[in-house]
Amino acid sequence: MSYRNKTYVAFASEDIHLYRLMEAWRDNDKIDFDFYDAHDLFISRDTSSRETIRRNLRERLKNALQVVLIGTVDARKKGGDGYSFLSHEVNIIMEFQLPIVIANKGGSRAVETSFIPQPLLDKSYYTISTSFQPAIIRYALDNYAAGFKSSTNKGAYYYKDQSYKNLGL
Repeated sequence: MSYRNKTYVAFASEDIHLYRLMEAWRDNDKIDFDFYDAHDLFISRDTSSRETIRRNLRERLKNALQVVLIGTVDARKKGGDGYSFLSHEVNIIMEFQLPIVIANKGGSRAVETSFIPQPLLDKSYYTISTSFQPAIIRYALDNYAAGFKSSTNKGAYYYKDQSYKNLGL
């Protein structure tokens, strides 16, 4: 299954609690959600230089097969500011043409342009937006991410209500 492959989770530093929640889903035996976290590769310390951190982020993403971007207002702002580490990650993700699942904070199932970094919108990068729930994120990683490379789609997409209903959401 695609979602078990090396998955990079990108997020604004203000949203680290949501990343920690995803780790808790993964570690909970009662939740069917698992991923091989690319953050476990090329660890940087807080004392690392900015250039070392940027180099390590590139190496992590080089080993990733797909990305979950935690969609928030902060992620949009930082992902397009041209300076932050998230902005650097977004640029590398596009360079490597990795599939991106945007998991919307707050439960929205639609494309929330207020959560998507501007470079992804400007380039009409093919993304899929989901609510921030393990079942639909897993579904997107299994289905959207697996077909990303062969798709001719451009821009932001989302799953219709029936997809959520089929998953019991």
